[in-house]
Amino acid sequence: MKSHAFNRNFQIMLAGQIITLFGSSILRFALSLYILDLTGSAEIFATLLAISTIPTIFLSPIGGAIADRMNRRNLMVYFDFINGIVVSVLAAFLYAGQSSIVLIGIVMTVLSVVSTFYHPTVQASIPVLVENDHLLKANGLVSGVNALTNFAGPVIGGLLYAVSGIEAIVIVTCISFFLSAIILLFLRIPYEKGAKTAGAIKAILLDLKEGLGYVGKGNPFLLKIIIIAAAMNLFITPLFLVGIPYMVKIVMGMSDSYFGFTQGGISLSMIIAAVAIGALSSKLKVNNLYLWFVGSGLFIIPMAITIHPQLVTSGQAGIIPYLLFSLCTMVVMFIITIINIFIMTMLQKETPNHLLGKVMAILTAISTCAVPIGQILFGSLIEWLANAVYAIVIGVAVITIFIALVTKYLLRSHSGQSEDQPTAPISKSEALEAASTE
Repeated sequence: MKSHAFNRNFQIMLAGQIITLFGSSILRFALSLYILDLTGSAEIFATLLAISTIPTIFLSPIGGAIADRMNRRNLMVYFDFINGIVVSVLAAFLYAGQSSIVLIGIVMTVLSVVSTFYHPTVQASIPVLVENDHLLKANGLVSGVNALTNFAGPVIGGLLYAVSGIEAIVIVTCISFFLSAIILLFLRIPYEKGAKTAGAIKAILLDLKEGLGYVGKGNPFLLKIIIIAAAMNLFITPLFLVGIPYMVKIVMGMSDSYFGFTQGGISLSMIIAAVAIGALSSKLKVNNLYLWFVGSGLFIIPMAITIHPQLVTSGQAGIIPYLLFSLCTMVVMFIITIINIFIMTMLQKETPNHLLGKVMAILTAISTCAVPIGQILFGSLIEWLANAVYAIVIGVAVITIFIALVTKYLLRSHSGQSEDQPTAPISKSEALEAASTE
């Protein structure tokens, strides 16, 4: 079988991802509008959102263990069917006029649980479907689909909600989940049954122990990469989730429209990064990863300058500081997206196939834990230094450059190794050819 960058199986999986992610993004945004219309309370929606994200932290490792123990194609099909059934139940209650906040909260939580299991399954499948030489570009494409759906989903969801209401959106989303499941039935992923273990709970615990053992001792490089990813989520991600909305709307005094432009620019930069990752692959190496962090830190500094009190007079920033601020946020997000894709690719290359799900899940769990801690820390600092938010941003820039130095130190022993060296004894194309005959 001739090796291609993106073979038929990868294309099928990507098609399923596009349909599923667009449906999820549209539904998520529409439900937020519906809850606000139903209750008039942003606090209630924020509470429901927080509760629905809790499963990601606690269930990700279990999802990874399941992804390594079962047929990944079947898992993706099951997850899409479950999503479709859950949304069908919501549609039935909505058309019967029996919707409630409790019901929507349950639906959001179940969808979050399924997503927690779905994500490591997809990430663990990519290295099996794509040759190592094309893995970085494949991850960039998957990342681009995520960014595009996060960018376009709310726009489409808002338009559909205004025109047809929540009921029609729920039906469309339900159809998208079932359609994705049907498409994924044609997917072929190599699968080998592992040794049977008495008891499902015991099997999962043993799998988790194996995954943690491999990350901690079997391949210390993976632990270093995960630490770097967690540091990014702890110190840099809150700048975008908490800091930028506050700085644009409160510090700079810009309108909601300008804030929307900034957010749109950030999403656009993520899409551009995902598209550009293939062209940048020759410039991305373990031994120069720290330089990308340095670049990110340097572009954060102008963001601090643009919100300095001397440039923001009477609570209103000029158009030039605003444009410079937004441009820097786009560049920083571009760099961070490149780093994220590279980190994901390195994890996939360094991890044996039978441990991929667990390692991806461990990364997700640790990174997810870091995000709320960083958000609370950033929010507290803003309350404390409300009149000097620029100082917080400078602090983030300094920490980012410090992360660069730590990255250079942690990865120094790995920088001499070939990053294109395959980790599997046989090529993925051979494995796919074997799978296609099943």
